[in-house]
Amino acid sequence: MDQSLNVFVTVAEKKNFSRAAEDLHMTQPAVSQYIRSLEETMNVRLLERTNKYVRLTKAGEIVYHHAKEIVGLYGRMHHLVNDLSHVASGKLSIGASYTFGEYVLPHILARLLEVYPHIQPEVTIGNTAEIADLIISQQLDVGIVEGRFKENRMLTTQDFAEDRMIVVASAGHPLALRTEAIEWGELAELPWIIREEGSGTREAVESVFERNSITPARTMQFSSTQPIKEAVEAGLGISLLSEWAVQKEVRYGDLVRLSVKNLPFVRQFSIVTSSPYQTKALQVFLELLLNNRKLTLFRES
Repeated sequence: MDQSLNVFVTVAEKKNFSRAAEDLHMTQPAVSQYIRSLEETMNVRLLERTNKYVRLTKAGEIVYHHAKEIVGLYGRMHHLVNDLSHVASGKLSIGASYTFGEYVLPHILARLLEVYPHIQPEVTIGNTAEIADLIISQQLDVGIVEGRFKENRMLTTQDFAEDRMIVVASAGHPLALRTEAIEWGELAELPWIIREEGSGTREAVESVFERNSITPARTMQFSSTQPIKEAVEAGLGISLLSEWAVQKEVRYGDLVRLSVKNLPFVRQFSIVTSSPYQTKALQVFLELLLNNRKLTLFRES
């Protein structure tokens, strides 16, 4: 692979020649020479440089986008060839949507590293749409998401486990002690705390609203699950969340699971990949997921 591409990507991400040189274990003049060489090859300026900043030109943005894919593909090719004669080891780039990434994945990685200590997991947490985009651009080896995303022929998906979603409220909420199933019409009058567009949890919430023919009078939106739990606990509203995400809070009484008609809502966790070739590190990770698809081993007792 042309080293100038790797240098260019690093400079673009660090936005500084000195920091890029340090990260690449090069001298700053060497970094500058690689950038000049690439710009001469492309016959266009890729970076705007001043004493205060380094930023991409329009042409630089195009080159950066494709260079990331090239660098990722080169690294994956190297790992695949190396795997032919070595045990599972090396970098494993995993993307996960918030529910799985924050509440399930850490337990899975702990089990993985017990058996394969030379694997080096790198985890990216984002919403379902973001993870799908990173896999398409070859920046991730695998993604684990909930919910659906726009179909793409470059992606292969496989459902592997269920996720149950429930409505939760603060311990002091007027409905907290209700034992009979609450009707959705009553819930429609309450404020709801929901996730942002593009997240699997938001998709599930909208599906539940549609299924039960309600449009909440008031909603408040957050970009991750933790602040939603804090908002619900503070009494700002109710929310539909994964049992995985709220198991501790429900156990300790900080949140209460409401008895609601037609719940829990069941959705699927899915494995998403883009390449038919898999490193040994990815293979053993997928085997661990699929052999424990009920995820009972990772649920806290």
